[in-house]
Amino acid sequence: MSLYAMQELHHFATELFEKAGLENRQAQSLSRIFIEADLMGFSTHGLHRVASNLAWLESGESRREGDHIVLHDSQSTFNWDADFLPGPWIMQCAINDMLGRVKDCGVVTATIRRSQHIACLAAYLPQIIEAGCLGLLTCSTPSENTVCMHGGIDPVFSANPIALGAPTDDTPLLFDMSMSVTAGGYVARANREGKLMPEACLKDNQGRITNQPDVLFTEPPGSILPIGGATHGYKGSALSILTEVLSMALGGYGRADEASKHDGESNSVFIQLINPQAFGGLEGFKRQVGVLRDLCESSNVVDGDPAVRFPGRRAWQLREQQRLNGVDLYPSILLDIQPWAEKLNVTMPKPL
Repeated sequence: MSLYAMQELHHFATELFEKAGLENRQAQSLSRIFIEADLMGFSTHGLHRVASNLAWLESGESRREGDHIVLHDSQSTFNWDADFLPGPWIMQCAINDMLGRVKDCGVVTATIRRSQHIACLAAYLPQIIEAGCLGLLTCSTPSENTVCMHGGIDPVFSANPIALGAPTDDTPLLFDMSMSVTAGGYVARANREGKLMPEACLKDNQGRITNQPDVLFTEPPGSILPIGGATHGYKGSALSILTEVLSMALGGYGRADEASKHDGESNSVFIQLINPQAFGGLEGFKRQVGVLRDLCESSNVVDGDPAVRFPGRRAWQLREQQRLNGVDLYPSILLDIQPWAEKLNVTMPKPL
């Protein structure tokens, strides 16, 4: 891996998206969200997604111009149709809108359909946390089936990440995890590099559990196990259903619609922002979460084992470190972007 200055990466990605036809404010938004993911260590959903987004812009799968469609708006709730606008852009528009409402409403909930792939959910949390709010986000992909139901062979669900961020008096609470044992991006990376998965987290199309990533790409395809794996995957299956109910069913668009089968990697999204001031107050909220953090991190461990870590501490510390000292990019990321940089006549960033 090589270190790159955060601002240089931001300028580089912004220029690529501008050359691909986006307005500066849209290009800035995509660039910021992708880099935010890499800052926190989510390397499969950060700048890794630049090449696919450029391809969607070139092919027309992502819209360069226009606005979203408001399907419903009742101040504390709204439902938008993004009509394939770039995912990080429409997400930023929605969150900015929600932060303006949540001071008065206390809780604001939004659903978005047909958003182009929104990348890393955790990347949207710092803005919410810094505004003193709690954010709960989840998304699903109506056209995608990669995760099996517990006990089943056929892939049914998409990976369906869920993320939560909340302010504390110290490092914020923050997590972002798929409802499957591993995310599809890691399976694809292992398959590309000819590596095995670190554990048997997949099923082939005959139902055999394996650590071979290529089973996900056979015809018919295998599947990824839900959270809980082979023995307790009923928990992950239920959580997968929860995320699809929140993102697809509430938004009124998803697997029940024939058109959704042709929507590519577009996402259905659920976002909820909660203002602690509307309940027990921000300071009371921070005090309670702080005690939870202290109870977790003061847990005794077996001699020689690492200390217990509160969710978000590693990601937030890595974020602060990389903002100052440079972003440590996974080697294949810039290799995948380089052909686009040459095509669009954009200078590649230089390592520190």
